[in-house]
Amino acid sequence: MRVKSSLLNITVGLGNQLVITILSFISRTVFINSLGMEYLGINGLFTSILAMLTLAEAGIGSSIIYNLYKPVADNDRPKILALMELYKKAYLVIAGVVLLLGLGLMPFLHFFIKETSIENLNLIYMLFLINTAAPYLFVYKHSFLNVNQKNYIVTAVFSISAVVSTCMKIAILYYTENYILYLTVESALSILTSVILVLIVDKLYPYLKQKVKTKLDPETKANFIKNMKAIILQNVGNYFIFGVDSILISSFVSITAVGLYSNYKMLIDICRTLLNQVFTNMYHSLGNLVAKESSDAVYRIFKVTYLMNFWLYSLLSIGLYLLIEPLITIWIGPEFMMTNAVLLVLVLCFYERGMRNSLSAVKTTAGIFHEDRYAPLFQAVVNIGISLILVHYMGIAGIFIGTFVSALAVPFWYTPLLVYRKVFHQPLWHYYSAYLFYTALAIAACSIVAAVNHFLPSSHLVWLLLKGIICLVLVNGIYILVFHRTEQFKYLLGIVLNLLNKLPSAGSILKKTIKRRHSLEAGRNE
Repeated sequence: MRVKSSLLNITVGLGNQLVITILSFISRTVFINSLGMEYLGINGLFTSILAMLTLAEAGIGSSIIYNLYKPVADNDRPKILALMELYKKAYLVIAGVVLLLGLGLMPFLHFFIKETSIENLNLIYMLFLINTAAPYLFVYKHSFLNVNQKNYIVTAVFSISAVVSTCMKIAILYYTENYILYLTVESALSILTSVILVLIVDKLYPYLKQKVKTKLDPETKANFIKNMKAIILQNVGNYFIFGVDSILISSFVSITAVGLYSNYKMLIDICRTLLNQVFTNMYHSLGNLVAKESSDAVYRIFKVTYLMNFWLYSLLSIGLYLLIEPLITIWIGPEFMMTNAVLLVLVLCFYERGMRNSLSAVKTTAGIFHEDRYAPLFQAVVNIGISLILVHYMGIAGIFIGTFVSALAVPFWYTPLLVYRKVFHQPLWHYYSAYLFYTALAIAACSIVAAVNHFLPSSHLVWLLLKGIICLVLVNGIYILVFHRTEQFKYLLGIVLNLLNKLPSAGSILKKTIKRRHSLEAGRNE
């Protein structure tokens, strides 16, 4: 059931991401041509500033979702209702706090903007603030679908909303070039989407509308408060690790430079969101597994997800490093490119953070929040300290080097230490030996693909697509050759065969071909 739910959620998520990716390229192209790089920079800057105000939300959400896994698995409705009521009240407070803090920041906006000719900045900021605060009034209901492994419903609703919203915003930019109207439509549709999801949840789980008769036991409430405080501390640190890049670039370089970076960020975020569709859905299945199974069972599944994690993140890291520059040149022109040093550091940050994905999922679903509550704060101090020094000597590249070095200084070693000691009860060298082997293999695969692609031009979209296909085929071919005999690969292959079994005749033929090949190999080995 867990595999079936994960596959359904992943399939819907990937389909949604394909549509969103196509629309993102169209929307970004129209945005740049209609409004220019300054507006693009303001868009990225205000997004980063308001991300700071949402830190408390992740603390509330993650803590209550963790507490919901077991009662949902046991169908303990009184406890579910009590937790959801707490969730609802917490989010009402959050919406108010975000709104008040956002209004308090408004008089100081000029400190974050080095230079700009854009008018109505306060009104633009207010629309961003409304779009940030309003959805918190409804989000507690969305999360209940995720805990029940029905992410595909959330994804489908947000997909339809994103398609309608993006099409409307493209039309507004193309015909009116009115950024205020653009943001107003975005806010209105965001709130409408949240309301629709609440109505769906109420229909699927009508008991959630019942009056709460049971109070939370002191132990659960104390655990919630303890974890919430720890996660808020972690997210304060995480903001100053991942959220201040645009603010630093705007303050020390220019708002136009934020626009240049935002194009690279958009492409990297598309890749990250694509993979999150896979791993977030597995994450909720893993939460169910942690609640019910032994540490050995969880560790076996972790090794499978770790291989899958490496496979997908390294594949996209190689693709980003080799193809992002020619893509930007063909898409919007060479004047929108940054240096290769910036690209290299951005890809390294993407890979390092992605390789911790499976570990972070286990850590969160196992409820390990309190133990490393100060780690992100220490990482943030290292990040900002190095970034502020290097930005004067290396420009934008120095800011991202600070991010990468701070990651190596703290979570790179501390997150696996906690998970291997508290959840797996396994020697830590197992993790790092696999990590080193995986990374060396990725570097070798990248070198081979780069050597082959070097002989092809990049002047046209057709050549770029050919390079992408070569990257896809070579990297996957190398990985299959290396891993095809491992237990983890066979487990993943079993899931793929199970999925193909549900497809029409073409999938059946492919499945039989793969099985026949394995039978022949087994015969030869005997």
